[in-house]
Amino acid sequence: MIKGHGDDAYQYACRITSNFSSNVFGRVDLSGLKNHLCHCMDEIGSYPEPEPYTLEARLAVRYQLDKGEVCVTNGATEAIYLIAQTFRGTNTAILQPTFSEYADACRMHGHRVASLFQLPGEGEGYRLPSDIRMFWLCNPNNPTGGVVEKCELAKLIEKNPQVCFVIDQSYEFFTLRPLFTASEAVLYPNVLLLHSMTKRYAMPGLRLGYVTGNVALLNRLRSNRMPWSVNQMAIQAGFYLLDHPHEAPVDLVAYLNEANRLREKLQALGMVDVWHTETHYMLACLRFGKVSALKEYLAKEHGILIRDASNFEGLDERFFRMATQTPEENDRLVNAISKWMEADARP
Repeated sequence: MIKGHGDDAYQYACRITSNFSSNVFGRVDLSGLKNHLCHCMDEIGSYPEPEPYTLEARLAVRYQLDKGEVCVTNGATEAIYLIAQTFRGTNTAILQPTFSEYADACRMHGHRVASLFQLPGEGEGYRLPSDIRMFWLCNPNNPTGGVVEKCELAKLIEKNPQVCFVIDQSYEFFTLRPLFTASEAVLYPNVLLLHSMTKRYAMPGLRLGYVTGNVALLNRLRSNRMPWSVNQMAIQAGFYLLDHPHEAPVDLVAYLNEANRLREKLQALGMVDVWHTETHYMLACLRFGKVSALKEYLAKEHGILIRDASNFEGLDERFFRMATQTPEENDRLVNAISKWMEADARP
């Protein structure tokens, strides 16, 4: 999906001063990382490793894995397309609504794609449809912010050994709910976990992600990996962030409390229904009007960018998503939406 992503400020001539549209907290102090990359600038004169072996080995040590159980990619999105390519032609199911790249990547590589809107539970024996061989799940979910219980997910995996589970945990560091660890996931022969350093450290301009899983599965992925897909600056950023793990992340408890405050203030407007969330971003639905009009108004009149969520499967023109920012920015957003509603309600 080239069009319809968040963080599309490039489409506006006006200056965007508060960006709620991507699920990234935009006020992280990256000065240490930037300084490190400045000192590494001479390295752009040489090729990086054809595959980022050294960074994979460092991540393996960090998470107590075998080095063959980590595959570093050019952001989680490269991992998505690499998995779809490796398992081309598969019968695939995707839990919706969710990130559209799963379906886009699968269709590009000849998968037969089905959408599910709820997981099979105890009454169905936790069994997926019998023809499914790959299942994609975003956990925490993008765009809803919901989290599938770890124990429920374990039952689903164990009851469907014929299915390869692709679990995108790009937002794993932004929830207090228990999720699979990399060391737990590698014990399953049919699980691939996706991780995003881009999201965790608020550096979407430097694409860096990784997959953890069973060695046999990752060896299949590597057979399709393009050489030099991860550039030298991204690799250096990975080294730095592993050496300075506490430099960039936010105070999660305080951040989630602020997310809850934002949700309550939006709900109090009376014209927006905000879904419950287990993370820092949330999905909202207008009771009247179209999000496209709200988005244009916020960008042009207030320099605020939100994510039009109407192109997520199962959602419509009333839905939008926003990621919690600073208290001051959050108050600006609520006040701006309130003004739009007042103007729209006038005769």
